[in-house]
Amino acid sequence: MLRRGRVSLAFGFFAQGVAFALLVTRIPAVQDRYGVSDALLPVFLAAVPILAGVGSVTTEHLVKRVRPSRVLRWSQPVVLLALLGVGSGDRMAGLGAALAAFGLAVGALDASMNMLGVSLQRAYGRSIMLSFHAAYSLGGIVGASLAWAGAHWHVALWVSYLPVVAVLLPAVLAGSRWYVDGGGGPAEPEDRAGGSRSGDGSGSSDGSSGGSGRGGVVFRLLLPLCLVMTFAYIGDSTVSNWSAKYLRDVLGGSEQMATVPYNVYMVTTLLGRSLGDFGVRRLGAVTVVRLGALVAAGGFAVVAVAPGPWVGMLGFTLLGLGLCVLVPQTFAAAGRLFPGASDAAVARLNVFNYVGFLVGSPLVGALGDAWSYRGAMLVPMVLVLVTLVYARSFAPQRDRYGGGHERPRTADVGRGSNGL
Repeated sequence: MLRRGRVSLAFGFFAQGVAFALLVTRIPAVQDRYGVSDALLPVFLAAVPILAGVGSVTTEHLVKRVRPSRVLRWSQPVVLLALLGVGSGDRMAGLGAALAAFGLAVGALDASMNMLGVSLQRAYGRSIMLSFHAAYSLGGIVGASLAWAGAHWHVALWVSYLPVVAVLLPAVLAGSRWYVDGGGGPAEPEDRAGGSRSGDGSGSSDGSSGGSGRGGVVFRLLLPLCLVMTFAYIGDSTVSNWSAKYLRDVLGGSEQMATVPYNVYMVTTLLGRSLGDFGVRRLGAVTVVRLGALVAAGGFAVVAVAPGPWVGMLGFTLLGLGLCVLVPQTFAAAGRLFPGASDAAVARLNVFNYVGFLVGSPLVGALGDAWSYRGAMLVPMVLVLVTLVYARSFAPQRDRYGGGHERPRTADVGRGSNGL
């Protein structure tokens, strides 16, 4: 049951990576299709993370009554359909409505996916969180590659998006039947939402769910992780929202080449996350987070001084290797810090994902317009370095994943109160 739950959740991460990459790597094409000006573009880019934050906060309260698996099951199709809406409309109002639906659904999707990931890591008794985010990175590679093909052959957005949605939508619905809640068992039929869930317990019986169980979330203790999440996503949003424009307008690359930096970033992110769980087990989360912050800062420095597009590619390569470990380990650390309220901790922490996007995208754009885009790249570099100050927050707590102090693999998955 756990193995099937892990595979189905990984596919959910993969599908989200595809959808998000198809959106962000075609921002210039979206801008041209709807006639969005450079001044108005940051407003649209900022609206998505704001609404996603609303979706994440709503999910924190929703999972007190509804299983995270159900939230994930129905938010993912909305994301895919909203993506199709972005590509098929022709009026500004339609774009706004599609992006609003995308943002709200993404907030619920991200929160519920990571809730399930943290609870599965608890059940496995070892670090597996990076593997889920590796699947997301693989999806990003597929999505960015499809975006490159669309730009290369000048394919209309809706033509690029429709086959992807047609394939992924039934696949994620089929896979959702194997989602695992709270380390208990597979997601049970919809009509059992109000009762006990094979050791998960939608109400107060599950220590991992929605802030119930062994204490609630103390925000003062969660704050260092919130800051790290914010800084990481300021860096990630800089790549997602500005890499294409930066390579084309600042470094002199073609429109076709402008789709490549995000792809390079996702390839190196996949590589780092595929090896990351092994690194956490051998070196510990603190060391891995520190190394990631240093490599990411080096990547921003290279991007800022790059004389041309190919050196810029090197910088984005380093960024992928550095930033890739920060977000998964932040979610895992929150689960360890609040073993009796991991769902609530993940939902609150996930809001700072969007705070990072909300701050990062407009900040880089404003600095780029007022000063220079090269100089703007130094700001996320400094913020990522601040992560070093908070690295001790990733130290093993009760379960001590990594460093030879893991719980046995034969964890009792029927007990929702086991700490992470």
